[in-house]
Amino acid sequence: MSVINETGHHLDLKKLSVVGVLVALGIVFGDIGTSPLYVMKAIVHARKEGSNMPLNEYIEGALSCIIWTLTLQTTVKYVIIALRADNKGEGGILALFSLVKNLKKRWLYLIAILGASALIADGVITPSLTVMSAIEGLKTYNPHTPVVVITCAILVGIFVVQQFGTAFIGKFFGPVMVIWFLVLGGLGVMHLFTNLEILRAFNPYYAYKLIINSPSAIVILGAVFLCTTGAEALYSDLGHCGAKNIRASWIFVKVMLILNYLGQGAWILENYETVHANGINPFFGIMPEWMVIPGVILATAAAIIASQALITGSFTIFSEAMSLNFWPNQKIDYPSGLKGQMYIPRINWGLLALCIVVVLYFKESGKMEAAYGLSITVTMMMTSLLLIIYLLKKRVQKLLILLFALVYLSIELGFFSANIIKFFEGGWITVVLAGFIGVCMYAWYNGRIIKNKFIKFVKLNKYVPIIKDMKLDETIPKYATNLAFLSRAKYEDEVESKIIYSIIRKQPKRADHYFILNIVNQEDPYTFKYTVDEVMPGTIYKINFILGFKIDRRINDYFDDVLKDLMKEGVIPERSSFPSLRAHNVPPDLKYVVIDNTYINDALLTVKEKIILNIYNFVKYIGSDDFKAWGVSAHNVVVESAPLLDHDIVTKKIQQVDFHRKD
Repeated sequence: MSVINETGHHLDLKKLSVVGVLVALGIVFGDIGTSPLYVMKAIVHARKEGSNMPLNEYIEGALSCIIWTLTLQTTVKYVIIALRADNKGEGGILALFSLVKNLKKRWLYLIAILGASALIADGVITPSLTVMSAIEGLKTYNPHTPVVVITCAILVGIFVVQQFGTAFIGKFFGPVMVIWFLVLGGLGVMHLFTNLEILRAFNPYYAYKLIINSPSAIVILGAVFLCTTGAEALYSDLGHCGAKNIRASWIFVKVMLILNYLGQGAWILENYETVHANGINPFFGIMPEWMVIPGVILATAAAIIASQALITGSFTIFSEAMSLNFWPNQKIDYPSGLKGQMYIPRINWGLLALCIVVVLYFKESGKMEAAYGLSITVTMMMTSLLLIIYLLKKRVQKLLILLFALVYLSIELGFFSANIIKFFEGGWITVVLAGFIGVCMYAWYNGRIIKNKFIKFVKLNKYVPIIKDMKLDETIPKYATNLAFLSRAKYEDEVESKIIYSIIRKQPKRADHYFILNIVNQEDPYTFKYTVDEVMPGTIYKINFILGFKIDRRINDYFDDVLKDLMKEGVIPERSSFPSLRAHNVPPDLKYVVIDNTYINDALLTVKEKIILNIYNFVKYIGSDDFKAWGVSAHNVVVESAPLLDHDIVTKKIQQVDFHRKD
């Protein structure tokens, strides 16, 4: 990714630089950076009444778990290992899947779908939890603060602004997060010196002791896990900031986070009874009274930035899912004119609706924690599985791969167990949401495969003589000067039989030039080029748009450029073929034909295929029509249907017994 500075020069954010680090702080660490808002509060609530473990051992053990979770899970797994698994500079679970999908292990797509759907569920829980946790700080000042109403209002504002682009306010994300992390560290240091014994938490023995001796260890782990929930988002944002900038900024972020957690721990040891009795959030408890209101404002700003990062990440996931055939094509806008600033209207409003539902259902941030942890645990486990496959592909020493698998699958299964026990306390909402998205992705991916079985691809050259004669047959009314069809044929010399049906049989379509437009998806995210194959000289052309998964599918605009290039090269005329219009230099007309549905007889389908296609047809309504998703203007588009042409239904032919002809 690059940005343009005030002098108009491009700044490469993949290279280590002060600007790159600042952008990384604003984009990458919003999620993990706001975890101090709720982690220690959750840990205090996880301590059972009448526990035999002394309070100082409990807090030191919990802090030790946090420190070593951040070290093993975030630093080692994601910052050191996962950031190396980049797909042409892009990261995230779907980019990782793109690196291993060619290994001919068809089941790998199930891991990718499960991980991606859980990450999207996180995109719903994160804005709700972080914003509500920040606003709840006002209860320290006024217990009657209408937290739910304020949270909903802020969420509506966050999602409404997406359609206008966030390029302007995005410039402030980095500086705001720098202030946020400095405040985190400063508040932590201020209380750390009141109890230096808290530094024993750096010894992993205290984490081990807590897990072994505490009767509520599994619940504590569920609370501890919240400290690393932003690690997956960190990997997903690799393409925005580059590995070097993320690694450099993580050093600063990790230090500030640990200082804040230690400070909260020291404060809790001094004020545990107040915290436990009054439900005060330790994050706001460590603030001086005069700082509570400014602290809430800063925390809200950080929560908004974290939410913005997750929303943008959700848009990226869906755009990648479209290119991988996990999701139907949807209209994508770029309101800021930048590749990283995409906006998908239907996804945006869907996420907003779900966030509002979550806030209204839970009403308190503490009740969302189970749902939050569960979604990210699933994504992390799926990422670990794909990383194992990736390391095998890279021929890394098998002993190291085994060690990686044992360590991280054990850790993540432990955290999963800690979160799944809260299924009925809120975790179910993650399962329902991720399950719904996962089923939709599964049905779309497999529905396309089923439909492709019944779509006949024919050799285009076979029909060249017919189209040649049609072009000369003036008894057929001229349909268009330039006629374009959208195709999904994989091979250069093939085209769907339904396109031939439309040209020759549906309504004979005589035109001067026929264009078969095809998108060839590329793993390189920013590939942006096209090729032209002249099938019939002066008449039939196949245009292949070779596009990376982060390039918008605005075929209308790209095809206009192709036509201009062909006109400049003298391949096609620059003026209309009609004499009266040509005399006035009117450009030639253009019409698109989109063939929408292909009928498939139920007799050709198994029960499983029928179910998948029923869900596929439902998911289709979530998406956009091809001509809308590909940016084709509706005014020159004809949408048609075509029957299934390649299979005879194997049934008994009806027998004619009599035929009365009248003279």
